[in-house]
Amino acid sequence: MTTAVILAAGKSERMGKNVDKAFLSLVDKPVVAWSLLAFERCAEIDAIVLVVRKDQLLASKAVAKMFGISKLKAVVAGGAKRQESVAAGLAACDIETRHVVVHDAARPLVTSELVAEVVRAAKRFPAVTVGRPVTDTIKVCAKGSTVSETLPRERLWAVQTPQAFQMRELREAHKALGKREVSDDCMAVELNGGTVKIISCLQPNFKITTVEDLQAAAQLLK
Repeated sequence: MTTAVILAAGKSERMGKNVDKAFLSLVDKPVVAWSLLAFERCAEIDAIVLVVRKDQLLASKAVAKMFGISKLKAVVAGGAKRQESVAAGLAACDIETRHVVVHDAARPLVTSELVAEVVRAAKRFPAVTVGRPVTDTIKVCAKGSTVSETLPRERLWAVQTPQAFQMRELREAHKALGKREVSDDCMAVELNGGTVKIISCLQPNFKITTVEDLQAAAQLLK
């Protein structure tokens, strides 16, 4: 069984005070609905767990019903940090789940084909992420805005979601974190000694963090 954990519990701080970007309108539906529909239409996905802010539990169920999301099995409240929200999602997964896909609802351009690709890869690797090779020159500023190092971009990737995992591998990685914080779930697997495979994704799959991002996504989805 493969379960998708869709994360929509972020603070949306760069969108403005008291704004939940997951429920902003994007073309003709809420941002979160785009991801829900992509996973609903993917034959590789058996069930969906949606993680949202506590005050959006009822609204989330209404959105799922409105757009016919039949695979939605649970809607749970997230935590203050991303990994807490992931943990809440994993706890709500069916006991029969062998593979899990974690996706940020703030990436509404995700496609069913991309989801299927990472799921198939997760049957061969403990952890799989999508990303794209970095084309900009990346500089490190150890203090302030003074450059201390330039990284070799030939080995750098900008990582995105969806990310797919063998469930046991991800659970063990999260358990081993302790009080350490990670920016994505593949990092948790890396820290636990697991192997992570990157699948190149050259199609638009950016994360909505600003109003400008929302406008750009709308142009692509029209």
